[in-house]
Amino acid sequence: MSEKTILVWFRKDLRIHDNEILLEAVRKSKYVVPVYCFDPRQFDTTIYQTKKTGEIRAKFLIDSIKDLQLSLQKLGGDLIVKLGKPEDVLPELVKKYQVSEVYHHREVASEETRVSADVETVLWRLKINLKHFIGHTLYHKEDLPFPIKDIPDVFTSFRKKIERDSNVRPCFETPSQIQIPPGMEPGTIPELKDLGYDFIPQSDKRGAMQFAGGETEGLKRMYYYFWDSDGIKNYKHTRNGMIGADYSSKFSPWLSLGCLSSREVYWEIKKYEKERVSNDSTYWLSFELLWRDYFRFMFKKHGNKFFQKAGFKGVAPEEAENQQELFEHWKNAKTGIPFIDANMRELNNTGFMSNRGRQNVASFLVKDLKVNWLWGAALFEEKLIDYCPASDWGNWAYVAGVGNDPKEYRHFNVLKQAHEYDPQGEYVRLWLPELNALADNQVHQPWKLSSSELKALNIELGNTYPKPIIELAK
Repeated sequence: MSEKTILVWFRKDLRIHDNEILLEAVRKSKYVVPVYCFDPRQFDTTIYQTKKTGEIRAKFLIDSIKDLQLSLQKLGGDLIVKLGKPEDVLPELVKKYQVSEVYHHREVASEETRVSADVETVLWRLKINLKHFIGHTLYHKEDLPFPIKDIPDVFTSFRKKIERDSNVRPCFETPSQIQIPPGMEPGTIPELKDLGYDFIPQSDKRGAMQFAGGETEGLKRMYYYFWDSDGIKNYKHTRNGMIGADYSSKFSPWLSLGCLSSREVYWEIKKYEKERVSNDSTYWLSFELLWRDYFRFMFKKHGNKFFQKAGFKGVAPEEAENQQELFEHWKNAKTGIPFIDANMRELNNTGFMSNRGRQNVASFLVKDLKVNWLWGAALFEEKLIDYCPASDWGNWAYVAGVGNDPKEYRHFNVLKQAHEYDPQGEYVRLWLPELNALADNQVHQPWKLSSSELKALNIELGNTYPKPIIELAK
């Protein structure tokens, strides 16, 4: 075994399973120094006056770091946790523990890649190499049937070529033991108050499920969804649900921080198909994982265009003169459109929202209210427990019509969607109890009732529930 010491810089790969940088470090060194930095820039306020990380996602992150540290300790290792910029923290640790090389997984969004570049620069001055690995995607970049610059801008073309010409690599094994330098000081995992938050978010029993951060919980959810509940067997038919834990996999929060490896999920699907059933639903979950890959590769190809109003179509969507006022109503769940408000209330209270809900609230903001789509993407960045840059900004650009959507104008009919996906109004009533007295055929359009009818139900539009802020287009 080599006598050298390798520092493993954890970022969004908070796991010990299928983690190439951890396994390689164990194989190629005597000592491994695992490190996680709570970068204060990730808890700043953005130019859109939103937080980069909201309280709910910050708590999920802290839980994930605690779980990673515990997993490393079980292998004989530990995790150094620091509050500070990586380009300041890592060089000090390199000197302190006489590190020979630093390993990390490459990111694709501009802020993350800038931090990597800054770290690389300061390490270079110390004559220390920052070694880049690729470990966030289902398909390895080197296995794509085309160079990044030639990736099709339409998902269907990308998918067909990938499925025909590429294969998913096997997972990396989990190390059986980790040796850390004698006397390594792990430091203290910060709490929310240490990161500048004023309060601890409380769980809401109405939420789809109670998400707890960390690899242990992510793997537990995967095994439950596949083997205990057989939820994957009907995934394609239930995935547009809106209430409860099992209408969809709910893997995304753990995937976003790398607590769960997409390859691990893929090979578990293959195992399930072999041992139980292979059908449209099992394929569809793999299909969704491929979407995650696609947006990451698109970010690699188009870069910062995903953070610009005109995207890579060159023309920004139309904007209303009073868009700031409209945005405030939307983000605070006060649009007067129950289906939209229910979804936004779920997001604000739990950090999660169904895929069906996300598409509707995004389309409503951009196409109906005509508000700058970048504001919506920034709010999702703050609120979503499963936020990751490529998927969030990529999907928003898609909905806004400036991204990867081949259709020139995609506009969701919110009322039609509400009646189709919440026909009895159960979801709306769950999140808007002030509308409980309305019948199934009334709950999505309370403004259609007369004042006297509403008064009899103790509902007053503009008081107990907002009046619609716009008249929905037919």
